[in-house]
Amino acid sequence: MKILIIEDELGLQRSIVQYLMAEGNLCSMASTYAEALERLAVYDYDCILLDLTLPDGEGLQLLNYLKRMNKTEGVIIISARNSIEQKIEGLSLGADDYLIKPFHLSELNARILAVVRRKSAHGERHIEFNEIRIDLDAKEVIVNGKVVYMTKKEFDLLLYFVANKGKVISKSAAVEHIWGDDSDMADSFDFIYTHIKNIRKKLIDAGSKDYFHSVYGVGYKFTDI
Repeated sequence: MKILIIEDELGLQRSIVQYLMAEGNLCSMASTYAEALERLAVYDYDCILLDLTLPDGEGLQLLNYLKRMNKTEGVIIISARNSIEQKIEGLSLGADDYLIKPFHLSELNARILAVVRRKSAHGERHIEFNEIRIDLDAKEVIVNGKVVYMTKKEFDLLLYFVANKGKVISKSAAVEHIWGDDSDMADSFDFIYTHIKNIRKKLIDAGSKDYFHSVYGVGYKFTDI
């Protein structure tokens, strides 16, 4: 998953990043309101961890920005403010969860997984597309009852396409999803073609139909139509 941590307490920020990256996530950081706004304007994320008190702005204003821009990232507020009024305001503005500092990183991780699951799979622990079943907890791909081995990037990429089935995904969007905010450093999108080629072969070898369709000059679409 791709996660943005908006937190000005650098020690806590580093601890969160180290923990979540060890869990296999891509993490980006912002320590100020301005940095956060810049990242949100350019990139999309699976989940945003949002501190309310920033040195140059108010975290709740970022929730208003996300709402105005019709962005669909999951948002977890992480705050030392423990008032019911603050929780209600944050949740009413579109936050998905509210976690009071201090907290255990394992709890934070569980909350992130729950929010992303609700967003991408309507609360289910798996996603199904015809003969393909993706287990979100075990991070397994199952075709016709048989587990298909995928690398982490292949799993993330397949999940991204299945969650966005029927939509045209540009090569740049696919690169950003599996590379993160450093995607603009890539001098070629050839590796996306290689990943999709490998995923396609593994699925077909397991008895799946080929659902990846190239859209000339743009990218790919995952569909059975």
